[in-house]
Amino acid sequence: MPVDQLHSRRQFLQTFGFSAAALFAGRFNLRAAARVDAQAEHMFLLGDWGAAGSIDPQRQVAQAMGSYAREQNIAPSALFLLGDNFYGQLDGGAACPRWQTQFEEMYPPSQFRGPCYSLLGNHDYNVEPAGKAEAQLAYAAAHPGTRWTMPAKWYRFDFPQDRPLVTFLALDSNYQKATPEKLSLNAEERTAQAMWLKAELAKPRTTRFLVVCGHHPLYSNAGDSSVLIAEWDSLFREHSAHLYFCGHIHDLEHLEFDGHPTSFIVTGGGGTTLREKQTYKSTALNRFSEGVHGFTHLQITDERLVIRHIDGDGRQLHAFAKTPPGNVELL
Repeated sequence: MPVDQLHSRRQFLQTFGFSAAALFAGRFNLRAAARVDAQAEHMFLLGDWGAAGSIDPQRQVAQAMGSYAREQNIAPSALFLLGDNFYGQLDGGAACPRWQTQFEEMYPPSQFRGPCYSLLGNHDYNVEPAGKAEAQLAYAAAHPGTRWTMPAKWYRFDFPQDRPLVTFLALDSNYQKATPEKLSLNAEERTAQAMWLKAELAKPRTTRFLVVCGHHPLYSNAGDSSVLIAEWDSLFREHSAHLYFCGHIHDLEHLEFDGHPTSFIVTGGGGTTLREKQTYKSTALNRFSEGVHGFTHLQITDERLVIRHIDGDGRQLHAFAKTPPGNVELL
């Protein structure tokens, strides 16, 4: 069977399997594909983009983002970069030339008007040399006018700025045990973030949707994180978080759990090597997974969020919508 036909068959079977399981579970509706709404608010998300070797896959995804936006007649109001922003060395810290080649020029303001919200992944902590995390936190102050936005290791913003519809909570998920080569949040930072998260979730929310973002998944088809599940899952349930976006797993995924208010989305195909072997280790009942380079398009209106996984050729692989009460529609 030709490769393109094999890919199409595999994609059909994955989508059909997800849709059938979802429908039988009784939680979702299945409807015809919806066109991109040019009048909505739009954000592109991607993780694991800053490869240390060849940047050709990163460039392919960036070009696909630009061509997709033009073809759909939309202008994303923001990017969200979900960590592992710089694999390998970042010589010179905030003055490293990689900032120009792999960020400023890769995602130019002519195509992606700011801001570019960012958070830290595990490779952003790795000592290659020391100071990569600190350089990313300091970059905006050292370069006035940049769209790079990382005001702290964890932070909140409402989007869009004019008549906000979504509250975003950006978290630092680096909870692994630290070693001299691999750093992470220390005990004091973990406690401070946990207190901050509970306080932010307890605040009255005037926006229609609540979206949480981190680098590591709670749940993924590569396996679940018992540490993050223990830290965050009950909070997501209690406060009915609509979506959790992450990277770390080098593929595109969508996972749902019967009775869980949160949809879990992995978008880790931004430019580094891929997780091509799609074995399923998560406890999720319904899942989509594809080991390809690509990004995720978040479309926002008062009535619903639409989440689309787009591959490195600009093709939609999977899409679903979520309403303020939490109903899911597979598109």
